[in-house]
Amino acid sequence: MRFGILEFLTLAGSLGLFIYGMKAMSEGLQKVAGSRMRGVLKVMTANRFVGVFTGFVTTVLIQLSSVTSVMVVSFVNAGLLSLRQSISMLMGANIGTTVKAILFSWLGFASIDIHAFALPIIGLAFPLLFFKGKQTKAIGEFMVGFAILFLGLEFLKDVMPLPTADGASVLGGLADLGVVSVLLFTGLGILFAMVVQSSSVALAATMVLCQHGIIGYEMAAATVLGMNVGTTVTANLAALVANVWGRRAARAHFVIKAIGVLWALLLFSPYLELIDLCVVHVRGASPYNDPNALVWALTYLHISFNVLNTLLLIGFVPQLEKLVTRMVPTRTQADEEYRLEYIDDPVMALSPELSLIEARKEISKFGRLAASMSGMLNQLLVSTNEMERAALIDKIARYEEITDRIEVEIGKYLTRTSAEAKDEEMSERIRGMLAIISDLERVGDIFFQMSRLLDRKHEERLWFTPEQRSNLQELLGLLDHAFSVMQKNLDAEDGRVSIDEAVEAEQLINQKRDQLRRAHLKSIETGDYNVKSGLVYNDLFSSCEKVGDHVINVSEALAGEI
Repeated sequence: MRFGILEFLTLAGSLGLFIYGMKAMSEGLQKVAGSRMRGVLKVMTANRFVGVFTGFVTTVLIQLSSVTSVMVVSFVNAGLLSLRQSISMLMGANIGTTVKAILFSWLGFASIDIHAFALPIIGLAFPLLFFKGKQTKAIGEFMVGFAILFLGLEFLKDVMPLPTADGASVLGGLADLGVVSVLLFTGLGILFAMVVQSSSVALAATMVLCQHGIIGYEMAAATVLGMNVGTTVTANLAALVANVWGRRAARAHFVIKAIGVLWALLLFSPYLELIDLCVVHVRGASPYNDPNALVWALTYLHISFNVLNTLLLIGFVPQLEKLVTRMVPTRTQADEEYRLEYIDDPVMALSPELSLIEARKEISKFGRLAASMSGMLNQLLVSTNEMERAALIDKIARYEEITDRIEVEIGKYLTRTSAEAKDEEMSERIRGMLAIISDLERVGDIFFQMSRLLDRKHEERLWFTPEQRSNLQELLGLLDHAFSVMQKNLDAEDGRVSIDEAVEAEQLINQKRDQLRRAHLKSIETGDYNVKSGLVYNDLFSSCEKVGDHVINVSEALAGEI
C-alpha cells in the first residue's frame, strides 16, 4: 500500500487521539478518586501484600502504570515510602495496568461499532464539563477521555499501514529464525514501549498488527513480553534527577520486569501452549490461526505474565531490595543524609530513654542538613552559570521539602515517645526537641525564600555591587560559624552545651545586620544603587539575621532555656 506524508500524519493523528484519550481518562479518574487514592496510599505498611494491593488499586484508579511508577519513585525520593514498600507497590501496579488490556480486547477489538457507543458517551459527558462541581466536571472529563481512547483505537486499526509483499516476506523471514526471532521481536517490543512510554499504547498497536495478520502468535507474544520491560523507562527517566533511593526504586521496577521476561522466555513454548489451551477453551478458537483469538491470547498473556511474576517474586522482596541497592550504590553523603536513619522503625520497641537518644541522633543529622543549605545559598549568590544556578535552586527547594518531612516524622516519633514519658524531666526534654525541629524547619523555609529572592533578582536583571555581595558573603560566613557552634551543641552530651559561645555567635550576626542596615539606608538616601536591588539586598541580610535567631534558639533549647 502507498504510505506517504498524508498517511503518516493520519497514523500519527490516530495515535495522538488514542494517547490523548488515555491521558484525559487518567486525569479525570485522578480527580474523581484523588482523595480515595491518597487514602489508599496511607494504608501502605511494611506488609508486602498490602503494598501489592495498594499498587494495584492505585493503577486501576489512575489507569496508567507509568504514572504510578513515577509517583512511587517520587515518594521514595521524598522519603514517604521505603524502598521495600515501593517494590511491592510496583508489583501491584504491574497487575493493575492489565485491566486496560481487557477493555481493549472486549471493546476495541470486538465486532461492534465503536462509534455506536463512543459518540453517545461524549454526548452525555459534554454537558457535565460545564458544571461548577469539580467532581461532576472530572466525571465528564473521564467519560470524554474514555470515548476518545476507543475512537483513537478504531482509527488506529483502520490506518495502520499493511506491509507490501516484499515487507511481508521480510517479516516472514524474521519470524522463521527460531530463538533469534523471539529475541528480535522481544527487543522490538522493548524499543517500541520505550518510544511511546506506555505499555498500553504498545499493546494496542501490537493487537492491531495481529488483527491485520502482519505478525503471528509467537512473535506477538515476544513483542508483548518486550514491551513490559520497555515501559519501565518512564520511571527510570524520572529517576535521573532523583536521589539514590529514588533511583533504586526505578531500577527495582526494571529488575522486576526483566526477571519476569527472563523466565517467560525460558518457558516460552510451553507458556504459549498453555495460553492457547485457555483461549481455545474460553473463545473456541486458537490464536495460531484466528486473529481475533490472538487478540485475546495477548490479553491473557499480559495478565498472566504480571500476575505470575508477582507471585514468583513477592517472597523475594528483601533480596530484590539488596540487589538494587548493590546496583545503585551510595556515591555521596548527600545521597543518604536526607532520610531518617535512627528512628525508621514504626514500632515503638525501645524504652522512652533509648527513644530520646535515637531522636537526638536524628536531630543532630537534621541540623547538619539545615546548615548545608547555607553553603548552597552562598554558591547561588556568586554563580553566573545558568545550569548551575538552576541546579542549586532545585536543590534548595528539594532540601526545604526534606526539612518539612523530617520535622513531621521526628515530631510524630517524639509525640509517641511522650506518651511513655515517666517524669517531668523527660517531658521537658521532649518539648525541647520539638522546639528544635521546629526551628530547623524554619531555617529551611528561610533559605528557600532567600533562594527565590535571588532567582527573582536574576530574572529581573537586578545587580548587586561588589560591596553588597561581599557583605552578604561575610554575613553567611558568620552564619556558618553559628551553625558550627549549634552542631557542636547538638552532638554534645546533655549538660555540656556551649551556650555562651552560641550567644556570642548570634550577637556577631546581629551586629553585622545592624551595620548593613545603617549603611543600606544611607546608600538609598544618596542614591548609590538601584532601589529594587536594594530591597532584595535588605530582605537577604534581614533573613540571615532571622536564621541566626533560629540557630541560637536550638542551643537555648538544648540548654533547657525555653
